[in-house]
Amino acid sequence: MAEQRSPYDLPDASGLSVAVLGGTGDQGRGLALRLAMAGNRVVIGSRSAERAQTAAAELGADIPVSGAGNAEAARGCDVVIVAVPWEGHGELLRSLAGDLAGKLVVDCVNPLGFDKKGPYALQVEEGSAAQQAEALLPDSRVVAAFHHVSAVLMLDPAVERVELDVLVLGDDRDATDTVRALAARIPGVRGIYGGRLRNAHQVEALTANIIAVNRRYKAHAGVRVTDV
Repeated sequence: MAEQRSPYDLPDASGLSVAVLGGTGDQGRGLALRLAMAGNRVVIGSRSAERAQTAAAELGADIPVSGAGNAEAARGCDVVIVAVPWEGHGELLRSLAGDLAGKLVVDCVNPLGFDKKGPYALQVEEGSAAQQAEALLPDSRVVAAFHHVSAVLMLDPAVERVELDVLVLGDDRDATDTVRALAARIPGVRGIYGGRLRNAHQVEALTANIIAVNRRYKAHAGVRVTDV
């Protein structure tokens, strides 16, 4: 009988290289900065390699971050974080299915709409952005995570610790443990298993509530899970 694995035992993620597709946006740049500051090699991906290289240079020359076109970034790294706007999500993943084959793909896209009443969750045919990624990337291991990360805090070098729990969802135990360990590379952050990928919709939709909280209280709130 196999020994029961503790949910607190995580793999070593220090040697993982990470591509951040959509890394020129605030969320992508924030994740790239923090993971590079933690010592992971990070490649910012963009449709424009030149734009990606400029974004990487702006983050600092003393951390292991560089820029490349999306396909090159995806092919050259162990883990690929998808942080593009929802409007371009399906098109990008469809075009990179071959480049992402065999990769651990982390989807942090939030399908949201905005009107005069504020943000609201959009209906996605597959159920969620993460499930759309799973459908478009049959040869990749897809995990949902990093939905509620404050770009403002991530990009502020004066913030030494980002007090946040990252909910990690997926159907592959090794993949979700790896992403949890990667999240924990950022000081103050914990990666918390949040269920199967089919439950990603609730986590993506919660972003609308968090935006409402932050607007009302002029804050950069995230999520903390108690008693874990």
